[in-house]
Amino acid sequence: MQRMPYKKNKQQAFQAAQQGMENAEELYFEIVRDSSSYGHQLHHLKNEVNEAYQQIENALEVASEHQKVQLDQFQQDLQKIISEVNNFEQ
Repeated sequence: MQRMPYKKNKQQAFQAAQQGMENAEELYFEIVRDSSSYGHQLHHLKNEVNEAYQQIENALEVASEHQKVQLDQFQQDLQKIISEVNNFEQ
């Protein structure tokens, strides 16, 4: 009976990481560089990216092998977002 909560926690952790990734990507695609609120949007995006990274790290602690592959891809996608944002700021 103790295996169910572990499996459920694994799935919940993965879903939280996936949601965090989706939130970060959505914000990234919404940012308009010339917008008067660009600075605010960028700050919000950075917070979302940091939160997504934390959720991914948490999920990796309990993830199945299949989930780890997807979580690694999420980290790579976040790194691409960070690189793009850094290019915006230069």
